[in-house]
Amino acid sequence: MIPLEYYLILGAILFALAVVGIFLNRKNLVVLLMAIELLLLAVNLNFVAFSHYLGDTAGQVFVFFILTVAAAESAIGLAILVVLFRSRQTINVEDLSSLKG
Repeated sequence: MIPLEYYLILGAILFALAVVGIFLNRKNLVVLLMAIELLLLAVNLNFVAFSHYLGDTAGQVFVFFILTVAAAESAIGLAILVVLFRSRQTINVEDLSSLKG
């Protein structure tokens, strides 16, 4: 049986990689979307680990809701990305500053 600490360490490493990915690469929208997805997967890993450790299924139910939101976010984000690329011929975040309200 794998101890809970290993899952938590793996989740923390994934979370840290996602945060580093967000802060270091602020130019490419695809990489930003992937970093956000990695962040959500790290949280899901912690939910499942604690759910299994405590013998409760509430954490696993939360994971299904988070995965649903993540799938919707990815679909909408990629659709917006395609529309922006068709109109501006770039997905560079710095070139999209004219979209600010």
